[in-house]
Amino acid sequence: MPGAPGSERTPPRAGLGSRIHAWVLAHLGVRYERMVADRKRALFAGLGGNVLEIGPGTGPNLVYYPSGIRWLGVEPNPYMVPYLKASAVRAGLPVDLRSGTAERLPAENNSMDTVVSTLVLCSVSDPEGVLREIRRVLKPGGRFLFLEHVAAPPGTRLRRVQTAIRPLWKIIGDGCHPDRETGVTIERAGFAQVRYENFRLPLGPVATQIAGFAVK
Repeated sequence: MPGAPGSERTPPRAGLGSRIHAWVLAHLGVRYERMVADRKRALFAGLGGNVLEIGPGTGPNLVYYPSGIRWLGVEPNPYMVPYLKASAVRAGLPVDLRSGTAERLPAENNSMDTVVSTLVLCSVSDPEGVLREIRRVLKPGGRFLFLEHVAAPPGTRLRRVQTAIRPLWKIIGDGCHPDRETGVTIERAGFAQVRYENFRLPLGPVATQIAGFAVK
């Protein structure tokens, strides 16, 4: 079965971009976290049971999770691991961290109450495949919680800038696409319900963002 626990994996490749990305998130992500703190508190309110987080990075979401959850994280960038473990200690949260990608999740079918993604779908190699995996592992009625930067509306100056800088941005952002229409992709992924809000932050090419949930 795809993604079954205990299946053998080839460790993800990590290069200079991955190392730089981990350092940037660990040392320069504080400003962003302050800007989205209230949204994250609202988004993660009421979490319980089995929670799978894809691309947890340096662990900024751990402080929002209640102590009673069973947390599983799937992280492809090995340079994130020391930062995430330190965040888990500060949050007092036991973590089960696996090396892997969101395209092949190490969880059984219908086993997760919640799947969390924050600033991840911009950089996965197959967004549609990742969303299929998320639907596979969620229990019926389970929720996918997301906060992502997305493409600006077509025809806008910001959209043109996002598209123009995409090749360089992917290199410095460890595969990040600044112009992905992630909201539309989630809407078309086959969830029973999808709700999210659009908002803007003073973050240049990644100013346009969404936050919301989808129900299996």
